[in-house]
Amino acid sequence: MPLRLTEIFFSLQGEAARAGLPTVFVRLTGCPLRCTWCDTTYSFTGGEPASIESVLAEVAKYPARQVCVTGGEPLAQRECLPLLSALCDAGYEVSLETSGALDIAGVDPRVARVMDLKAPASGEGDKNRWENLGLLTSRDEIKIVVASRADYEWARALIRKRRLNALCPVLLSPAQGLVDPTALAGWILEDGLDVRFQLQLHKLLWGDAKGR
Repeated sequence: MPLRLTEIFFSLQGEAARAGLPTVFVRLTGCPLRCTWCDTTYSFTGGEPASIESVLAEVAKYPARQVCVTGGEPLAQRECLPLLSALCDAGYEVSLETSGALDIAGVDPRVARVMDLKAPASGEGDKNRWENLGLLTSRDEIKIVVASRADYEWARALIRKRRLNALCPVLLSPAQGLVDPTALAGWILEDGLDVRFQLQLHKLLWGDAKGR
């Protein structure tokens, strides 16, 4: 079965440990979640069929060694796993952005996984697959989007209870237009929370979700 592809584009990585690095983004189509603050709803449907070989050929046109496979929810497509392995085999540094709602066990161990945990205001908190936490390594990252003070308090309690930052780096991001970034930064400092505060670099530069 071919992949369903929304787009491939070249930009700066806007999030996580690789922020600022020139990166080729491979955005797959479809997502089983409907987070209230989602900024890529255009990737839920449509897209074009694509083979792994055609994706590799398109990625090779750009001068970057970093590739990010994202969505939507890329793991909703069965062919995502062989695509990730093929990109690694081709010599790329590969990261995967995933919702945390689907099993990450089959992801090639060479891939750095940036996995969401959905806070209550997302509307999809019941979809968190907690078993995934036991599969994370120090090269992965956990991302929590904070859309309210209540979300922050939920995240703070979860980080401390499950010692998330002992598993891998934890990132807290303000949901655009819903939480003042300065307020979130202040909450983190006030509590001495061992996390990384992040803003989406691409939105600061270009004001859109794709960075181009």
